Amino acid sequence: MASENDLVAYDNVPGNYYDKYNTKNPVARYLMQGFLSAFDELTASIDVKRSYEVGCGEGHLSMRLHDRGWDVRGSDLEAISVAEANTQCAQRNVEPKFEAVSLFDLKPQFAAEQLVICCEVLEHVPDTERALAVLKSLASPYLLVSVPREPIWRILNVARGKYISELGNTPGHIQHWSSAEFVSMLSKTMEVVAVRRPLPWTMVLCRCN
Repeated sequence: MASENDLVAYDNVPGNYYDKYNTKNPVARYLMQGFLSAFDELTASIDVKRSYEVGCGEGHLSMRLHDRGWDVRGSDLEAISVAEANTQCAQRNVEPKFEAVSLFDLKPQFAAEQLVICCEVLEHVPDTERALAVLKSLASPYLLVSVPREPIWRILNVARGKYISELGNTPGHIQHWSSAEFVSMLSKTMEVVAVRRPLPWTMVLCRCN
């Protein structure tokens, strides 16, 4: 049986919970609209209609695609988040689409899809190289990933008086990339198809095969 330290070495490092999709803060809502617009644009640019979301959280992105006619599935490490995501399915009178599974337990034979989505996850994962290898094995052929854009992310946190003692670093964020660094890392093993930079994120669409 894996020890707690073994799990931390591979799975997400938990951070603070903030429902950014339903925030009432006008600035946060403006920033999220930019994120969602980039997501809509990139997913509309490819000729596929099936997706698997790794780290689906409460299912907001997947159900956004579902409402556009996509066949969606997904998973998350946190069972509570998965339950909330499946509640969204129930509200639409569709069968549950999400399950509680670690990224590192996903296998191509049951998770491979035309588009694999992994948004706001990699900054929490200690072993980035291993995580990207799993994601690449699942994507057939597309992978859509997003991460906070540094150092802008931390600068904005400091500007709003958050996490001052951590120099603006959000709890649980253990990986930090500028846009150039993140795109360069992805391009080493995948074809970068398109890049969007909705403040304060980097979002990248890749082709894996």
